[in-house]
Amino acid sequence: MYYKFVSPKRYIQGKNVLKEIAAFTHAFGSKPCMILSRGGEERFGKIIQNSFKEKGIDVCILIFAGECTEKEVDRLAGLAREADCDYMIGAGGGKVMDTAKLVAVKLALPVVICPTIAATDAPTAGRAVLYSEEGVSLRTLQLPGSPDLVLVDSEVIARAPVRLLVSGMGDALATYFETSACLATSAKNPAGGYTTVAAAALAESCFNTLLEFGLQARKDAEQKKCSLAVERIVEVNTLLSGLGFESGGLALAHAINKGLTHVKECDAYYHGEKVAFGTLCQMIVEKREEALVRKVFDFCHSVGLPVTLEEIGLSEAEDEKLKKAAMVAADPKGHSKNEPVTVTPDLVFEAMIEVDRLGKRWFTKDMP
Repeated sequence: MYYKFVSPKRYIQGKNVLKEIAAFTHAFGSKPCMILSRGGEERFGKIIQNSFKEKGIDVCILIFAGECTEKEVDRLAGLAREADCDYMIGAGGGKVMDTAKLVAVKLALPVVICPTIAATDAPTAGRAVLYSEEGVSLRTLQLPGSPDLVLVDSEVIARAPVRLLVSGMGDALATYFETSACLATSAKNPAGGYTTVAAAALAESCFNTLLEFGLQARKDAEQKKCSLAVERIVEVNTLLSGLGFESGGLALAHAINKGLTHVKECDAYYHGEKVAFGTLCQMIVEKREEALVRKVFDFCHSVGLPVTLEEIGLSEAEDEKLKKAAMVAADPKGHSKNEPVTVTPDLVFEAMIEVDRLGKRWFTKDMP
């Protein structure tokens, strides 16, 4: 039995740090290769290029084709090899970042991750998701290590759509509850070890910081202000949640998210939005005290995370669709096995109905 805590080698966050990327990455080499989307090239490609240009360094720019597939990883790895690059940079959203991680592993190079949204906790993780050419998730790969540097420009993130920041809060919200479940059952974390005191402390801090700064961060982000609250929530969504899930563990909240991906009506909703709904369900399954349940419901409602089925596209869904999602969520080989109670499809289904009932009761004016 051993405990395991994993993290990126270095994490740097602040306003306009992309303008200084050359200074922050010079220890990795002198021939950087950057992967980004066409839209990313238009929005911040010049900022990164100018940073390297000021240091007399040419950066090789590779445009991401849109899906993190084996074929795309091989294509970009070949181009990076031809350019004789000595470290990789992935700047953009989750698929760009995962592609950069996989290319770096393939070429045995250091990797720098620059998230430009704070919608998930993927940037710090030592894992990547491979997709089919059609965009269907195929499998999650555990990588040899975490990124060498995660460089987070909070000014860029503050200008991104607010819904993405809120979705990141939903993903982060699960961290404390899922880590607590894994601690209670001595379940192994995604890194393959047991949860450390450090991971548990980070998960608790993640939850408390969300409650303290989440609503203000949303208000400030709506004004495109990179305030202290936004900085705190960017750190929560990216660092605390990332370290918390990978070193703490996953449980029913993410299992329910997986179940909801099998329901077409939920396709328009982000990962973090579905995870937030899953967290509310997890609290019901675990029979958490009403005061805490109400506090989390209030938080979700205040920042715009779903508290009813309607808010994840299921207002007209038949019971059989919910039961399909519940069946996937309760898979004994999935994350639900880490719960301190025996999770069944019926239990998950009933929790979804109860969350919907409470959400309507507490936040719909025409309900008693």
